Amino acid sequence: MTNSTQIPNRLINEKSPYLLQHAYNPVNWFPWGEEAFEKARHEDKPVFLSIGYSTCHWCHVLSHESFEDPEIASLLNDNFVCIKVDREERPDIDAVYMAVCQALTGSGGWPLSIFMTSEQKPFYAGTYFPKNNRYGHIGMRELLLQLAEMWRNERQELLAAGEEMVGYLRSQEEKAEENGQPDWKLLKSAAEIFQRGFDEQFGGFGHAPKFPMPHNLLFLLRYGNYMQDEELLYLAKYTLIRMYRGGIFDHIGGAFSRYSTDDRWLIPHFEKMLYDNALLAYTCQEAYEQTGNPLFRMITVRTLDYVLAELTDSDGGFYCGQDADSEGEEGKYYSFTPGEIKEVLGVKEGQHFCQSYGIRSAGNFEGKSIPNLIENSDFMLVYEEQKDHCQRLYEYRLHRYQLHKDDKILPSWNGLMIAAMAKAGREAGGERYLTAAKRAREFVTGKVPGSGQLDDYAFYAFGLLELYQSTYEISCLRECVEMAEQLCNRFLDKENGGFFLYASDSEQLIVRPKEVYDGAIPSGNSVAAYVLGRLARLTGEVRWQEMHGKQMDFLAGRIREYPPGFAFSLLAVQEALMPSKELVCVAAGTQVPVELGMVSDQNMVILLKNEENQRQLQEVAPFTADYQIPESGAQFYLCQNGSCQMPVDGAGLLKLLEQLVK
Repeated sequence: MTNSTQIPNRLINEKSPYLLQHAYNPVNWFPWGEEAFEKARHEDKPVFLSIGYSTCHWCHVLSHESFEDPEIASLLNDNFVCIKVDREERPDIDAVYMAVCQALTGSGGWPLSIFMTSEQKPFYAGTYFPKNNRYGHIGMRELLLQLAEMWRNERQELLAAGEEMVGYLRSQEEKAEENGQPDWKLLKSAAEIFQRGFDEQFGGFGHAPKFPMPHNLLFLLRYGNYMQDEELLYLAKYTLIRMYRGGIFDHIGGAFSRYSTDDRWLIPHFEKMLYDNALLAYTCQEAYEQTGNPLFRMITVRTLDYVLAELTDSDGGFYCGQDADSEGEEGKYYSFTPGEIKEVLGVKEGQHFCQSYGIRSAGNFEGKSIPNLIENSDFMLVYEEQKDHCQRLYEYRLHRYQLHKDDKILPSWNGLMIAAMAKAGREAGGERYLTAAKRAREFVTGKVPGSGQLDDYAFYAFGLLELYQSTYEISCLRECVEMAEQLCNRFLDKENGGFFLYASDSEQLIVRPKEVYDGAIPSGNSVAAYVLGRLARLTGEVRWQEMHGKQMDFLAGRIREYPPGFAFSLLAVQEALMPSKELVCVAAGTQVPVELGMVSDQNMVILLKNEENQRQLQEVAPFTADYQIPESGAQFYLCQNGSCQMPVDGAGLLKLLEQLVK
């Protein structure tokens, strides 16, 4: 078997690392576009659509087994027009056809394999197919032969199946659902379900495979903190600690892998994704802010430092992730033998390191060991003791094997990492994170092409809000308003509420999905609700208050189906239900008053007006026009639930903050 051709296919001109991985396949791949569909119509062939992403293990397996195989390539080229899509680059296409796969098979995942007409109407779907029949599962070879035969002799059945599927998808999207009213019962119900599913031994919820789902933990932290419910706080904090102690956290290089294949968080699926680490760093930082436990700050720092070292472009943008495989083996990069450790660190120090991190001769993963702290009761102290050794092993590991890097830069995932960097940057010593957040913002604003989709605008707006609350730079707030305007003008469903996944002026697919459920990553609708709520309070503008209210009613009707599946939406619900708190600081000069750094209330939004920014601020938040700048010092205007206090100085502010009710 030859695994490549000398002549590239049409993917060679693409930017996606995933598509470029297939540019020398013998399959005559097309990127998604009219050229492919026109060819299918002209040659009277069905379309094979393959969707995956560059750090997907089974995508690699399918590629090696089938797409690099001359026989399979010949079957595909002779009987189909073949299209490759990177799900991270085109989440709209992925969402539509993942719904097809779930409807036809009852499950989904990647690689996603879709067979459809030139009018994009799907008639067969699946995920990974082995090259040949195996254990009762049809192989790619047999499937291609069967579908090609059916296209020639039983085409009407396939066309009817395609029409039926499109009709089903449209009926699902058009199905009227009643809006609701946000109330505390939604949050209480979610918390109770999380409690029932909690793994008391190892943290997390349910059984393997276990996903971090940091927005679930963030919800428990905020709701538990507001309700002063120590049990809910424990669920979140204990889970974060157990994840850190497991092998899902990279104790050598920092940051978290995608998910754990076992209950103990020991054996991960080793790919590292930007969005997971953004949300986990953000959540760990919040845990630190609540508890003062230095372990949570250390996890935040090690996660963000990994991103700065491994996933940051020279121009400031953040890459999508790193692969699970090296030299064709999943996890090979991350596992060690005791002999390797001793060779790098010396016998005595190496032995101590192995004892600390559970590295044994018997191994815990395919004959080697993934460093972990599961059985180490002194886990809070280990890293400080072993920091230099971890660095030496990190440098050794960098040269031992190579990991593929997905160097796409997505505005949506960058928005989440900007938020995490900005939040972490408020802490003493966090200046490098603020710098990184600002550079990424410049990159996203000026260099990322394309019109963008819902997640791009909503997540980036979320990052801008966090960056504003860290820097008080009005340009962040102004740009956030621009993002919100784009959301409302291009994505809003004016009839039924909520936001569509792709814009009205984008390419239209067979359906226009509206994602609400928070999966591995929060939905654009949930983050949009959070952004609109904060924007309404920061700007004082009625239009944002009205939009926020409509979005909350839309979400409330969906959340009641299964509240734990909408954790980020519940963050927005909680903020809407809690007593609102706004603080306007009016200061002489251009420095940020030190008192603002002492405000620790998560639900409080802060505006800073000074001599330098007053005109710009007035454009974004017109109500600030009447706030007079003092001749010296600063004045603080604190409001709660629509009721404002008389202005006070710094000492007076600290007294008022102590008196605030939750």
